[in-house]
Amino acid sequence: MELSIDRLTKHYGKKIAVDRVSATLTPGVYGLLGANGAGKTTLMRMLCAILEPTSGEVRLDGRDVAGMGSEYRDVLGYLPQDFGYYPSYTAAEFLAYIAALKGIPRAAAGKRVKELLNMLDLAAVADKKIKTFSGGMKQRVGIAQAMLNNPQILILDEPTAGLDPKERVRLRNLLSEYAGDKIVILSTHIVSDVEAIADQVLIMNAGRFIIHGSVPDLASHVEGKVWELTVPAAEARLWKEDFTVANYRHEGERVVLRIIADERPSPQAVPCAPVLDDAYLYYFGIMEA
Repeated sequence: MELSIDRLTKHYGKKIAVDRVSATLTPGVYGLLGANGAGKTTLMRMLCAILEPTSGEVRLDGRDVAGMGSEYRDVLGYLPQDFGYYPSYTAAEFLAYIAALKGIPRAAAGKRVKELLNMLDLAAVADKKIKTFSGGMKQRVGIAQAMLNNPQILILDEPTAGLDPKERVRLRNLLSEYAGDKIVILSTHIVSDVEAIADQVLIMNAGRFIIHGSVPDLASHVEGKVWELTVPAAEARLWKEDFTVANYRHEGERVVLRIIADERPSPQAVPCAPVLDDAYLYYFGIMEA
């Protein structure tokens, strides 16, 4: 299976939300990183054929998805950033309703709903109304509805929003396991979630992919640009004004700074092994400046 994105572009008047984006996706987990306004949600809506591109196309195994209609929707699962639900429905009722809308036969739908309620730790509240749920529980219902049809392409916009650390780990493990022979696209602001499970990371800014690759590949791009420096607490603010600071840790009356900089910021600065967070901050800090 191959999902091909060819010079995909979306304009809103004079504003360019997505600018000639191209990529070829095969089974695996893809992490989409970018600041607010980078174009991530617009891109995902075009990948789902919800939003018509200004130009360019999305192809599944060589076929333009714009002309596939229900055939494409049958292999697609999508969680928007703010998914709609009926507050007075129970979790089980809501998922059964969405399954019916997706055309899943009743017997198969009942079995799948039970599977997903168990997988997402919702079985104990299956018969409770969604309006009584916490934000994290509602989010898990949203993830379940996206997975109802066992989609070959699963697109999730900020799926870990509202989840506690334990829930995030559970979801990461679930998605990693699910993506064996499927394409999973995960957009999030939580870099650690992408770092934990993504086979490939796409960093997006101003409507374009500015860099992409595996987590080790992207981290290697900032090799020699990550430093640790210990300074008196009174001086820490000055360093934060002049440099991109990835981490700020107190040790008594001194502060340990993790600084992202092209050159050694001080003779006392010690080089550090880079991680994905450092690469993200580098591309959205120094390069933007």
